[in-house]
Amino acid sequence: MEANQTLGTEFFLSGITDRPELQVPLFLVFLLIYVTTMVGNLGLIFLIWRDPPLHTPMYFFLSSLAFADACTSSSVTPRMLVNILDRGQMISLFECMAQYYFFGFSATTECFLLVVMAYDCYVAICNPLLYLVVMSNRLCIWLISISYAIGFLHPIIHVGLLFRLTFCKSNIIDHFYCEILPLYTISCTDPFLNALVVFIFSAFIQTITFTSIILSYTHVLIAILKMKSEKGRSRAFSTCSGHLLSVSLFYGTLFFMYVGPGSGPDKYQNKMYSLFYTIIIPLLNPFIYSLRNREVLSALRKVIKK
Repeated sequence: MEANQTLGTEFFLSGITDRPELQVPLFLVFLLIYVTTMVGNLGLIFLIWRDPPLHTPMYFFLSSLAFADACTSSSVTPRMLVNILDRGQMISLFECMAQYYFFGFSATTECFLLVVMAYDCYVAICNPLLYLVVMSNRLCIWLISISYAIGFLHPIIHVGLLFRLTFCKSNIIDHFYCEILPLYTISCTDPFLNALVVFIFSAFIQTITFTSIILSYTHVLIAILKMKSEKGRSRAFSTCSGHLLSVSLFYGTLFFMYVGPGSGPDKYQNKMYSLFYTIIIPLLNPFIYSLRNREVLSALRKVIKK
């Protein structure tokens, strides 16, 4: 496909692969992943809403995380499925900005929700007698609202800066969705300021949130090691293990996408990090938090029996 040398207002997404024989298998695989992701996350939200024993701060935060994961997957996968079936499908600059905005909204929100969940775990293990007093309904609603408010505001900065760019080198975005870094590579305007702002905000948000999580879990680990009961230690580790795995997957992927070596606009080629973050992590999270969780499994059994 030839690059458009005029001022670009519409773009082609190159997708994951340009091999025609893989289009149908990829479509079926990603359609199955998307359906499973939505059933898993929305099903988890339904279970938490439906079962009174799950009406606790921990599950309130978990349902918010499940909603953010559903938003992440929905911001990318449906459009990717359309592009797999129709290689000639174009996306307008406005649609591109909208897709990146919703992706940025859910990603930023998830960063802060993971901090909130780490704090909840810290209070539950380090101050169990004061847990319900500290994690009041008012505080929970405030923490969730702040997370979503930051998620709402953060991508506005990057989308706003896109208006200073013009696109005339090419109309082909070498990615399977409108990720902002590959978009910079086809800009005729120097994207240095845009890329710098992305790096600064991404590094700042990831550093602040990841450090907060590490501090919370440092106190949690110390509290667990001080426990005399083997059963108590085992239960505490089980409570935190799912969240720790989710944090490791989430921040590890984001670091390599935006902060790590090779994340600059001229060197950004690897789509696998984006694929893992936008599609695989939202698929895994509901299972990470549910499969070893007795309360969730019990709620699921109740729904199935009815």
